[in-house]
Amino acid sequence: MIDLHAHILPGLDDGSKNIAESLAMAEVAWEDGIHTIVATPHVLQGVFDNDKNKILSAVRALNQTLQEQNIAVHILPGAEYYLEADIPLKLSQGELLTINDNGRYLLVELPSAFIPEYTAQVLYEIQLQGVTPIIAHPERNAGFTRKPAVLQEMISRGVLAQVTSASITGLFGKRVKRTAYSFLKQGLVHLVSSDAHSSVGRAPLLSQAQKEIEKYHGSHTAQLLVIQNPGSIIEGESTEPLIARSTTRWKLFR
Repeated sequence: MIDLHAHILPGLDDGSKNIAESLAMAEVAWEDGIHTIVATPHVLQGVFDNDKNKILSAVRALNQTLQEQNIAVHILPGAEYYLEADIPLKLSQGELLTINDNGRYLLVELPSAFIPEYTAQVLYEIQLQGVTPIIAHPERNAGFTRKPAVLQEMISRGVLAQVTSASITGLFGKRVKRTAYSFLKQGLVHLVSSDAHSSVGRAPLLSQAQKEIEKYHGSHTAQLLVIQNPGSIIEGESTEPLIARSTTRWKLFR
């Protein structure tokens, strides 16, 4: 499996605090069946001032240490950008780090309580530069929870959505879990990632969520979300959409 969203770089944000924790996270991931992790430290002006070169350097250092410790997980570069109005400008100036630094996909995070009014415009301006925005954990955003049609509209325009594995398994509570499953049912999810911040609790785990998705949506959907689409993204290739379940079939299943 491929984990496209994890805060595994030591000391860069509210994720791993030191190299020992990063190594522990990598070991947990490997035991869970994850062989590749995209390191996505937060980038938020004045809070987490992580620039492109700093992240790339940290990824190289962590990969070197993993090799020395014989941990066979490979780390790829990325970042989780807090959605601000000047992101398109920074992207055009080469300041931002796309997923695997391939210039195709950019992970963005919205505030948890609402959807900023400039969101659609910012995402559109990112797309105009040939880059596809990936919205991190929309199931944990109160605005999307209240108005899923807003997310549906963004996805219809080519934006992707990443749901957190712990949302599927219930770590964030019943409401978030219901929202995650609703988005899955509506075909509004393109990949599932851990958004791991440590080796315990919010750990880099995908297998349990994969099993849950397989149980309710089939093996093709489960593999699409944790293997196929993440693999396509790190290679800079196009993703496959998730087909929405029919209302009748869903009611019969429930």
